[in-house]
Amino acid sequence: MKNDPLSIPLFEMRLEEIHRADPWLRYEISIRDFVALFPIRYKNGLPLKPEHPAVFGVDREVFLKVLVAFSQCFN
Repeated sequence: MKNDPLSIPLFEMRLEEIHRADPWLRYEISIRDFVALFPIRYKNGLPLKPEHPAVFGVDREVFLKVLVAFSQCFN
């Protein structure tokens, strides 16, 4: 699979949209910190799904939105 140079910025943009849409996240964490919770890691040239962050408690619904955004951007 070829790495698309627009995938990472698109994923970050989707994370920002998720942050703006959630009524509680904007009061708990900044957009930059939220995006930094989900770094893109590669294994054998393929992006790995983001893991649930242990540092900050992201609820299940928000994490599922992050996984959907990841699959839309990288598949």
